[in-house]
Amino acid sequence: MTTYQGLLQAVTDPQSEWESKDPATAEVIGGVPQRSVSDLEAAIARAREAQPAWAAKTHEQRSAALNAAADAIEASAEALAELLSREQGKPLNGPNARFEVGGCAAWTRANAAFPIEPETLVDDDSGTAQLEWVPLGVVGAVGPWNWPMLISIWQIAPSLRMGNTVVLKPSEHTPLSVLALAAVMNQVLPSGVLQVLAGDGELGAALTSHEGFDKITFTGSVSTGQAIMRAAADNLTRLTLELGGNDAGIVLDDADPAAIAEGLFWGAFINTGQTCAAMKRLYVPDSIYDQVCESLVEIARQMPMGIGLEEQNVLGPLQNRGQYEIVARLVEAARESGARILLGGDPDESQVGNFYPTTLVADVDDKNPLVAEEQFGPALPILRYSDLDDAVARANGVEVGLGASVWSPNIDRAREVASRLQAGTVWINKHGAIDPRVPFGGAKASGFGLEFGVEGLKAVAQPRAISW
Repeated sequence: MTTYQGLLQAVTDPQSEWESKDPATAEVIGGVPQRSVSDLEAAIARAREAQPAWAAKTHEQRSAALNAAADAIEASAEALAELLSREQGKPLNGPNARFEVGGCAAWTRANAAFPIEPETLVDDDSGTAQLEWVPLGVVGAVGPWNWPMLISIWQIAPSLRMGNTVVLKPSEHTPLSVLALAAVMNQVLPSGVLQVLAGDGELGAALTSHEGFDKITFTGSVSTGQAIMRAAADNLTRLTLELGGNDAGIVLDDADPAAIAEGLFWGAFINTGQTCAAMKRLYVPDSIYDQVCESLVEIARQMPMGIGLEEQNVLGPLQNRGQYEIVARLVEAARESGARILLGGDPDESQVGNFYPTTLVADVDDKNPLVAEEQFGPALPILRYSDLDDAVARANGVEVGLGASVWSPNIDRAREVASRLQAGTVWINKHGAIDPRVPFGGAKASGFGLEFGVEGLKAVAQPRAISW
């Protein structure tokens, strides 16, 4: 078991001028080791050297190593959760820091357990053909700041299971969390199979354009995903891109507002709204519009926001000031347009931390910036509709399509509506409830490629057909 102080000492550099700060208190957590492009070259060389021996292991052997890594994560879970809470800002409790660290262990075990057998394509008088999945080589990964540990595991675990080695660059906003996760996993993994390098945008650009990678995986914004595609083009590097979302939820007129209110709240406000597949727009029929608004306000008032290390809190600050300013701008745009602020919208500007209050906005239209842009924070616009076909068209009327949800006790009716929504995942009576067994990926500008499950393993492997 690693203590918080031991973990911090293992991953920080007291001489570094680049400091990671707590977004709730602005306190310095520690100096971040700044890696250069030459460090990247060395890491790729180590990964390339380590990869053949790792690929030569059987699936059972690699799965055993992943299970040992999950054991190591669980043994240091509280230290990891404390560091994550301090650096990302999310509270320890609720679906937050402890939840995220637990998810890291669970996702690692799930990837260790998925079967991946050769597929028989032809077996008749003409002969036999099978499709098998073999390692690609070295995978380069670039991670985000909202779920820094868990999304890193989504990139790391399937890549390692399939016999690849990984070099990962975390977000500049949350480097210590990912360095710590890798340090814990590397207590049991072979040397060189997993390396994490903290650095700035120059390092990220060097990684995504480097010919030494056989695959790049990225979670982040649409604009950065487009830049990565351009950078990878010359090398024909394979890509998996999980990009932005502006997820819509549609409540049907037979829903019980009080019964769905808590599910709606967490669909929108998990991780204080800083989740790609969180609900960003909620469409509600006129007949129950006021009741849904009232029920959401009642639930939202009960959810304490504050410093993550204080056990009672379930909502925290925005991770960085830039994101705070985006949320504040979008809420102000809604207010200026005449929308009703049902709750929140009144940040205390004297606070040290990046706290924006839980905000619910009614009577706003689709063209308003709060609806048309991804807010990525604790502000939910609630939109009226009178015609369901119109609501579906409005939900589909954005360039992205990561997730969506439909809310109704009539599952058949909800499934019919779900079939018309342009999104990689549509949930019914829940939103954002991911499962390591269920493939996850975006539609439209939300990216391409799948993560999770057997399909996620195949996405970080080379298909090879053998016929005889």
